[in-house]
Amino acid sequence: MTQLTQTEKIFLEDLALIRKSRKDLDEISFLMRALNTIGTPIDSGLELLPEKIQSKISNLIQKALQLAVKANLKTLDKNKQNRTSSNLTYKLVTGLSGATGGFFGVAGFSADLLISTKFMMRSIMDIARSQGEDILEIETQLACLQVFALGGTSEDDDELDTSYYATRAALHTTMNQASSYIAENGTKKIIETITSQTAAPIAKLINQVAARFSVQVGEKFAAQAIPVIGAAAGASINVLFISHFQKMATAHFTLRRLERKYSKELIKENYNLLRLDSNSA
Repeated sequence: MTQLTQTEKIFLEDLALIRKSRKDLDEISFLMRALNTIGTPIDSGLELLPEKIQSKISNLIQKALQLAVKANLKTLDKNKQNRTSSNLTYKLVTGLSGATGGFFGVAGFSADLLISTKFMMRSIMDIARSQGEDILEIETQLACLQVFALGGTSEDDDELDTSYYATRAALHTTMNQASSYIAENGTKKIIETITSQTAAPIAKLINQVAARFSVQVGEKFAAQAIPVIGAAAGASINVLFISHFQKMATAHFTLRRLERKYSKELIKENYNLLRLDSNSA
């Protein structure tokens, strides 16, 4: 029988969801470990690229996030609230993009990243909707963008060593500024100006997310830069990539749903207690 614990006042099945979400968010998954392993041989080579190329990749990541946000503001179906998310469909689409990118190698990376990021955002928003979020609310839109900043923690990858609630806290002020800016200027204007510097609060948020997202994109670029990667491996890399962010999104929006059910403070407290229990084990 379902019951409330005496201390946390949370249903036991909800505590299990917090525990699973914590595990998924704070640990690098097998999928991303595999992608990291593929990219390892030339990781150091990325740091040796000319600054012009590094800048181009950084700008590409920002453009990919901008276009993903813009596309989803304009095109998502308003009548599918709470339906099960279509994870497999988006894996197939991004896999096809990866196959094309893998076939052309580094030359196909730009187009692949723009396409795959767009459909990853669509998948993230689909997951948000399945968890009861109102995807027409700008706060939900920004929470979806936030998923690209989530990586997980692991002894094997210090660059991603940032906990879930710490990441949310780091983005909190910028997200509030972006939300206020959109409320003052309207969605239509944001769609028109999102790729320009006139939408300064939005640009600042995208820059912050892009800085974190670039770590995973760097691994993806390293893997796809291997000359013999081919179309099949390119598709596999993209499936690994989107599977990771689908897992991040599911955990993220599960916790947000529980925060609405109880309170953010209570869910965060129990999340941190579970992390302490895990670290002391």
